[in-house]
Amino acid sequence: MGSLAASALMAAGGCATRKTTADGNHWALLSDIHIAADPDVTHNKVNMTRNLRTATEEVLAWPEPVSGVLINGDLAYNSGKAEDYAAILGLLRPMREQGLPVHLALGNHDHRAHFWTAWPEEKTEDALLPERQAAIVRTPCANWFVLDSLIKTLTTPGRLGDAQRAWLAEALDQNADKPALIAIHHNPIRGAARGNALEDTAELLAILRPRRHVKAYFFGHTHRWSVSRDESGLCLVNFPPVAYVFEQGQPSGWVHAALHPDGARLELRCLDRAHKDHGQVIHLAWRS
Repeated sequence: MGSLAASALMAAGGCATRKTTADGNHWALLSDIHIAADPDVTHNKVNMTRNLRTATEEVLAWPEPVSGVLINGDLAYNSGKAEDYAAILGLLRPMREQGLPVHLALGNHDHRAHFWTAWPEEKTEDALLPERQAAIVRTPCANWFVLDSLIKTLTTPGRLGDAQRAWLAEALDQNADKPALIAIHHNPIRGAARGNALEDTAELLAILRPRRHVKAYFFGHTHRWSVSRDESGLCLVNFPPVAYVFEQGQPSGWVHAALHPDGARLELRCLDRAHKDHGQVIHLAWRS
């Protein structure tokens, strides 16, 4: 049975590991599912429960077995009610029954205590990470570092904080044998515009940029789909929402990622098959 989130327990010489199915290199990447306890709730004329069910069916029907699923925050619809997480658990059951690991990050619409109440076995127990839900997920070609940028439920910007950044720096140094892929719900600050992004972006990038085995930063939050690089060559991948978009013309859906030692193949899977970007393939080459 797959785990819903990998605990980030530090151990002497390394961290706890969760196994994946299939070959370990094929991933379904989702974000911003915004599930409400009531399956009939809609937002912007979108039924979020129906969208997640559709995405789940496609993930399970993928021709090549998917190794794992990452859902990168904003699991709950609005304020992370306990009933929302019960509904999420039910909607993810088809994946879990197929033995598919599902790894969850938290976003600004989530409630950390309610999440831990729903899945107490998944609470991060590391003394270096009080009140944070973090994970290291190991695959043959890369290690995922899944971080917690939730400041407080319904506080829109994000922050990792000093303790989590220190933990990340140590974990990256202890796991430098493979490409490192960073997954955080909040988007990095780009240029002068801060908006509702990750408040400690500069401090995070000071950790990521000089560690050349860190290859990509994956995020959600903006309900947009985009792929770019920063000046250090770090790949920046913005997941589309499974739920609703903020801007007309943006896709909702998920991303299939095939990892290989030198990069990744990303394929956008739009819930609206008629969307102009449905099936778009982007080949990422990791920085040297």
